[in-house]
Amino acid sequence: MSDAAPSGPLSGLRILELGHFVAAPFCTRLLADLGADVIKIEPPGGDPVRQWGRQVEGAGAPWWSMHARNKRCITVDLKRERAVGLVLDLVRTCDAVVENFRPGQLARMGLSRAALEAARPGIVVAHISGYGQDGAYRDRAAFGVIGEAIGGLRHLTNHPPGETDLPPVRVGVSIGDSIAGLYAAFGVVAALLARDRPGGDGRGRTLDVALSESVLSMMEGMLPEYGVFGTVRQPTGSRIATAAPSSAYPTRDGGWILIGGNSDPIFERLTSLMGRPDLFADPRFTGNANRVRNVEALDGEIGDWTRRHDARDLDRMLAAADVPATVTYTAAEIAADPQFRARGMVREVEDPAFGRVLQAGIVPHVPDDPGTVRWPGPRLGQHTDAILRDDLGLDEAAIRSLRDEGVVG
Repeated sequence: MSDAAPSGPLSGLRILELGHFVAAPFCTRLLADLGADVIKIEPPGGDPVRQWGRQVEGAGAPWWSMHARNKRCITVDLKRERAVGLVLDLVRTCDAVVENFRPGQLARMGLSRAALEAARPGIVVAHISGYGQDGAYRDRAAFGVIGEAIGGLRHLTNHPPGETDLPPVRVGVSIGDSIAGLYAAFGVVAALLARDRPGGDGRGRTLDVALSESVLSMMEGMLPEYGVFGTVRQPTGSRIATAAPSSAYPTRDGGWILIGGNSDPIFERLTSLMGRPDLFADPRFTGNANRVRNVEALDGEIGDWTRRHDARDLDRMLAAADVPATVTYTAAEIAADPQFRARGMVREVEDPAFGRVLQAGIVPHVPDDPGTVRWPGPRLGQHTDAILRDDLGLDEAAIRSLRDEGVVG
């Protein structure tokens, strides 16, 4: 990989990231994958994600290779007196700023909306925070897991009531942060479209994205159902509360097979494959509503059948019968999957720090103007001198002065 010119539908846009951890960096990675030129400002110690997860001695965490790919990284100590002026100089070259400090912290640093607008009229600024830039919880600390809990997701990611005394299960990834980052990326593109399209108003906009609200917006009918019926949706474990059969079923070799047979034609094909056409004719299972009401009995019948077969055999049989199904993939199955490989969703990236790294591909696919992995997550301060020299026009003496004062690293 080399520092190649951006390609993709967002080529020509420049984004300044004042982010750390997951939400803001995830937002800017999405934009960078589609061609935007992202300049990431890091503190002298680097983004904490450089050290998250299993690490390679001297190189850090492999997640960084994907999390910060396609970005140019400059190390700036924002606590230094000259740092704010340096950031504003960068803002003058940018279309948008994405940040996820506590509400108000950017302004306290001297980077208020007014200051950013003065530096770059029409700048788009995306704020990502736990609860938003105003409201009663504005100043409360929050990470993604907190947003997931208050947004209703953690309540639903559990087994049905009474089945276990263990705490509600986490999704397994920082989904609240990622959803907020996705909304922020969408908002940035929408704001830039409103500003720059023919007939656009030329105005900058401020985006206010809250982790808690991002999660809540994904909760489907949970809130409307409560408003209309007064019912509180409960966790359903592996099942879908409104459709059956749709669950994970045990296999002979100790695995699990996911089966979604929740329409009448699919259910008929499933029962035929099982050698149990009588189940399709059974009044208890006629129509989705009846199958949902009798899901315990239905899942028992399907589980008895799946236990007689290995997971991979079931996967092939169900695919041949045109029944939606899959084994539960781990990283190993994902890495070897021919569909992911064919579409570039599992790709091998050469990284000087880690060697060959498997990374997830770029979403969305834009076949006629694809983005690409131009380079993996940079080492700390890798692009500092180049950005100061090529983007801001500073000479070697000026760069040395900033470094001597500890402003850049």
